[in-house]
Amino acid sequence: MPPRSTPTARQQRLGSELRKLREQSGMTVQQAAALMGVDRTRIPNIESGRIAIGAERVRTLAFNYDCPDTGLVDLLASMAQEREKGWWEQHRGMLPPALLDICELEHHSVALHTAVTTHIPGLLQTEAHARAVFDTADPPLPEPDLQARLALRMHRQQVFSREAPPLYEAVVHEAALRMQFGGPKVARAQLEHILEQSERARTTVRVIPFTAGGFPGAGQSFTYAAATISELDTVQLDSSHGSMLLDSQMKLLRYRGLLERLRSLALPARASRDFIRAIAQTL
Repeated sequence: MPPRSTPTARQQRLGSELRKLREQSGMTVQQAAALMGVDRTRIPNIESGRIAIGAERVRTLAFNYDCPDTGLVDLLASMAQEREKGWWEQHRGMLPPALLDICELEHHSVALHTAVTTHIPGLLQTEAHARAVFDTADPPLPEPDLQARLALRMHRQQVFSREAPPLYEAVVHEAALRMQFGGPKVARAQLEHILEQSERARTTVRVIPFTAGGFPGAGQSFTYAAATISELDTVQLDSSHGSMLLDSQMKLLRYRGLLERLRSLALPARASRDFIRAIAQTL
């Protein structure tokens, strides 16, 4: 099987976790390759996600690395067995790979915790609001690109319609709620949509009001995507330069702490709904 030219973020994550296990064991690339009976170049290609690896080989590597965490090994083996392409693959070649990585991340997460300060979370946006956001792109998006991004954003929201949807928590700053993308009518419909979505059993929306003052990380938006075990959690950062995925244990610990700080500043869920309703009534 030829090497992948553009491995997905999840394929790269599997390789990265195998690299961590090898490094923790103190084993070199040469030693790992010798134990597997493969050319030494194969190990770096596996660890970069460029070459696929089967579940049994994952277990063999973990055994060679003396990994005691059977839960982690089971999940890595399960990741190696994934062969079915997700719905987002139909957009590959038409949209930046980072956007498709977000879809893949959301699909495999058991919980999504989003914190935003100046925009509505993509999973809570109406189509009209999303189009208005894309209309502000600089440089302007060609209409086919805009339509492709809009279709992807709307399709992402189907993650809530599946049989076992992820737990979803959004901590939204008042600034984001008062941004009138598309004008007052679109903005009001957007706020009403958030209220409707916040009534779902596994969804919580909480608001940080202006009166909460300043707080760490106020200039960034991020999603903490929880996996079945915390070692495989991921943080997805949004910026004007695109999306970035973080998975080092130090970064995960930092963003878990930041989430707790933001939760401490946010209004309770019921008070947040009243707050959002009051803003909508002014539009």
